[in-house]
Amino acid sequence: MSTKDFLKKYRAKRDFQKTKEPKGKTKGLSEKPIFVIQKHDARNLHYDFRIEIDGALKSWAVPKGPSQYSADKRLAVPTEDHPLEYAKFSGKIPEGEYGAGTVEIWDQGVFQNLRDVDLKESLKQGQIEISLSGKRLNGAYVLRRFQGKPKALWLLIKMKRKE
Repeated sequence: MSTKDFLKKYRAKRDFQKTKEPKGKTKGLSEKPIFVIQKHDARNLHYDFRIEIDGALKSWAVPKGPSQYSADKRLAVPTEDHPLEYAKFSGKIPEGEYGAGTVEIWDQGVFQNLRDVDLKESLKQGQIEISLSGKRLNGAYVLRRFQGKPKALWLLIKMKRKE
């Protein structure tokens, strides 16, 4: 999906006269790919895990939030793409608006792709391996799509360190 297409869908869900969320621009990639984790106290408290892929923030809602322990497997439900500017958004989305509730930046930083294939291909394959360098989270994580579920559910797992 092109940047213009995802921005059209993103904007259609929001009334920017009421919400302070960024409208988003069609712009190039960051120097180093960014990630952000936003604590979102909406209908249900969850954490939005967002990574930059192809000029957009690919996003997953993680109900229990990311874990720093490799034994924990966290459910990650795909949500719509967000513009890169959303990585700096925190504030209150008003009642009656899409995603109403409080959004705060829980962690942010840059990441590195750990696979030999580009991130768009990793997304298609359902296996994204990245190393996060953030304020709270550091180290290797994998996002893995459930077998047989094309877009439905993913897992977010901290990868074990290689000794």
